[in-house]
Amino acid sequence: MSSLEENRRIARRFLDLVSEHDVEALCGMVAPSWMMQGGPPGLPPGPDGLRELFRTFGEIDQTWTIDDVIAEEDKVVVRATNRCVQESFLGVPSHGQQQTFSAIFIHRIADGKIFETWRNADDLGRLLQLGARIEPATPTP
Repeated sequence: MSSLEENRRIARRFLDLVSEHDVEALCGMVAPSWMMQGGPPGLPPGPDGLRELFRTFGEIDQTWTIDDVIAEEDKVVVRATNRCVQESFLGVPSHGQQQTFSAIFIHRIADGKIFETWRNADDLGRLLQLGARIEPATPTP
């Protein structure tokens, strides 16, 4: 298997394990220095960062569906769709409502481990699905 094929497999497996909530298997996939860009601020590096990331989710039932995987050199881009039910998201209660949103993950993979992940998700669209509203600021006199 070529390294590009192996990197694609690793990136796909990562989201499968997220859907399965198999945090410890995910921890085995990342380098000790792993970092996530675009996730919650202040995550520690490595497996402890993944564990903390999952703690921020709270109770969640989610399934990721992979739409595209593109690999070049040490980077793998995954475009995926998430369907989830979560008690609340960024403080907005869900009242049991399913949310569907898209996300793009870029993983830097070397020697079979993920060293860095960049996340860009439609968090605003997800909040709007839950009934959050955007209101213009009131001018101060």
